[in-house]
This record gives sequence, structure tokens and C-alpha cells, in this order.
Amino acid sequence: MEVDGNAYSVPWRLIGKGLRVELAAGRVRILHASREVAAHEERAGRRERALDPAHSEGVEGFRPAVVRGPAPGAACAPPLGPELLRPLAEYEAVAGGSW
Repeated sequence: MEVDGNAYSVPWRLIGKGLRVELAAGRVRILHASREVAAHEERAGRRERALDPAHSEGVEGFRPAVVRGPAPGAACAPPLGPELLRPLAEYEAVAGGSW
């Protein structure tokens, strides 16, 4: 998600979905269906990135960095609903077998 020339990460399952952004008190809050799905410190410059590695979990080839604990002031989004989480076996059944 881009705001004022800076990029802020969102959970990968929400890329391309309708999101709302709120800017207040130096924070960028990103909401989907009125629920906060990401929050970052607002970047002061331009072309900067605010990335949360948790937003890439579940992506093929993703290797999380060593995390020693949440960053100060970091907000954790509640887990996404089961309708967004499907085991690959369901797709294999529809496609007629495994790859």
C-alpha cells in the first residue's frame, strides 16, 4: 500500500482488496472491512518502506527473519478468517491431482 510516496506492507492475502488508510499521531492504520489489518509508524521521507515480515507468512519461499520480539509500538492484526485460508489439497482435488 502506498501513502504519500511511501510503501507500507499489508497481509499478502489482502493485496488488491479495498483497504482504507487512517493517518493520525504519526501512525498509519490500514483497515479492511472496518478491521485493522496493519499499522506502521508514518515515514517522514519519500520512497521509504515500512515492512512487517508477518505480512508475508504463508507465501511460497518466504523465510522469516529471526524475530526477538515485537517492535516497540507495533500493532498485531487479528488472524484472518478461515475463508482466506485453504489447504493446497482442496486445489489439488479440484485440479485433478497433485503437481
